[in-house]
Amino acid sequence: MQNTYASPQAALPVASLGVEARAGFILRTYQHLLGAIIAFVGIEIFLFTSGIAEPMALTMLSGSWLLVLGAFALVGWIASRVAYTSQSKAAQYAALAGYVVAQAILFVPMLYMAQRLGEDIISSAAFVTLIGFGALTAVAFITRKDFSFLRSLMIWGGVAAFGLIIASLLMGFELGTFFTVGMIAFAGAAILYDTSNVLHHFPEDRHVGASLALFASVALLFWYVLRLFMSRD
Repeated sequence: MQNTYASPQAALPVASLGVEARAGFILRTYQHLLGAIIAFVGIEIFLFTSGIAEPMALTMLSGSWLLVLGAFALVGWIASRVAYTSQSKAAQYAALAGYVVAQAILFVPMLYMAQRLGEDIISSAAFVTLIGFGALTAVAFITRKDFSFLRSLMIWGGVAAFGLIIASLLMGFELGTFFTVGMIAFAGAAILYDTSNVLHHFPEDRHVGASLALFASVALLFWYVLRLFMSRD
């Protein structure tokens, strides 16, 4: 197993290092985030152009979403833990790749339904997501504020949202527009929180874990922006 803690500085928060080290860490993090997004888009294009997406979507829609969400939550937790704590670069990259693939599979039913509603829904939602992510990232970078105080909101808000989703699946009620808008706000807070962590708290050798955290927040924002656009049709 590769030892990535060869230097005593490796476990220090990147904010405590020099300007060059911080800039290099941020550049690597966002390069990996871009790579994850490109890989996600590539997987979706392959699934839809190959014809695999439709039977996959129909199977997932006809099955138990509780099992799907449970499996996804487990994969996400394992991937984030491995990407942040493992000393092996191979394990960190495997965690990021596995998470991107899991997200791509989870999105298939939503993208399938969106595509049937209108060709421009997906592209419009993607554009709004990128604009929102860019704006929130700019806020974090320009203000340099430490948004770690949002941690409690992330924990309790996430638990509450997951509980509502499970309740809606079990009891058969719809989570309406207000829930979707609330989750868009929650995803925006998650982007601020994760970007702040990248700038202030991540160790220099954990750029893969940092990119996974940011990708998860972008995917969450895209999911609910897409859901909002679909509710308007």
